[in-house]
Amino acid sequence: FPVTISYLDLRSMEAAIDDFSRQLRKGGVGVFYYAGYGVQVEGENYLIPLKAKLLRGSDVRYEAVALGKVLNAMEAAENGVNGVNIVILDACRDNPFRKFRRSSSRGLTAPLQAVSGTLIAFATAPGKVASDGTGRNGLFTSYLLKYIKTPNMEVDSMLRKVRSDVAQNTNNYQVPWTSSSLIGEFAFNQKTETTPP
Repeated sequence: FPVTISYLDLRSMEAAIDDFSRQLRKGGVGVFYYAGYGVQVEGENYLIPLKAKLLRGSDVRYEAVALGKVLNAMEAAENGVNGVNIVILDACRDNPFRKFRRSSSRGLTAPLQAVSGTLIAFATAPGKVASDGTGRNGLFTSYLLKYIKTPNMEVDSMLRKVRSDVAQNTNNYQVPWTSSSLIGEFAFNQKTETTPP
């Protein structure tokens, strides 16, 4: 059950997350992808929706979605031990809200640990800036799209290739980062070989 959170306002983001959690309770693999701005305020990571009215740090908790809410929704689905949950965040960029820089820091810097059966992939390491790239997607996502369709490539191996390409492209300025507690193996493009009779 993939869900893409991009170009949505707060109400739409929250509705998509709730629907995602309900679908995930039926079992299967959960994939949550977010592209946009992220900011850390007072120890919590937030995903910033469209039309957010952020004049000071205290506005964030009312105008944005806490990343912890997404992780809690996935954990509550109880598919993480035997299933797989993957969170992909192309959201580690400079804080665009200069007015409350004192109470916030750039990107998604608050520490996160993946709950059992979950992998969290960030476009860059905590506190670093991710390149927006020159095309339709950010640099991280462009390399993610390059490898995600590779048949039977285990997700950790795929993310290592993405990390290597992004780091090489940026002279090690941007190095994608992951936190994983996956128990089994998972590939996005699983193909089974059939042996002719």
